[in-house]
Amino acid sequence: MSEKETEQDSDCGCEEGKVPDMGGKCVMPEVTFFTFIMSLNTSVLYHLGEIADPESGEKKLNLEAARHGIDTLVLIQSKTEGNLTGDEEEMLKNILYDIKLRFVKEVKK
Repeated sequence: MSEKETEQDSDCGCEEGKVPDMGGKCVMPEVTFFTFIMSLNTSVLYHLGEIADPESGEKKLNLEAARHGIDTLVLIQSKTEGNLTGDEEEMLKNILYDIKLRFVKEVKK
């Protein structure tokens, strides 16, 4: 794979983290509740060692940082209670369930 190919996402032709807008220009994705929660979820998964560092390729475990990310998502769930759509509420509930299980599994190792 060439250096240019590694700098660009193979699916859309944009560099990593960007998506094409309606005019084809590469931009950061729109910030929505879903993208915000998915970003926090990705951070927790990274700290649980489930996602490799994009630069080094290493997987690192940082339970303290993972716990902080989980606590942040729990706080968001608590503070947004009654203000989310059904889909948003379900997504947050499912993500929290999943990452809490992963966290406990990692702690038990």
